[in-house]
Amino acid sequence: MRVTWLRIITGLLLLAVVAVAVVPLLVLLDLAGGGGGYGLCPDGLGGCEVRYTAWLELAAGLVVVIFALIALLRLTMRMIRREERRQEVASLMERFSGRE
Repeated sequence: MRVTWLRIITGLLLLAVVAVAVVPLLVLLDLAGGGGGYGLCPDGLGGCEVRYTAWLELAAGLVVVIFALIALLRLTMRMIRREERRQEVASLMERFSGRE
């Protein structure tokens, strides 16, 4: 039962990584369509007076979030492997204890 929950968490973490990675594409698509880039350029691309480092702040934030999600994903995968090994050992112990 625990492995199932860990696999669900793994799937959610993968979806979160993909969602965060798609943010820059969505911002560019919104700007190309005449939008404000979800707050990056409130008056549209023509009247955009963004600070020189705005792109760097956005990129750094996205990288930090993606790395944190990947670290959580890796930890979850390690927990799944450990739990599966524990279940396998318990199954073998049960099988061999029944033969005596």
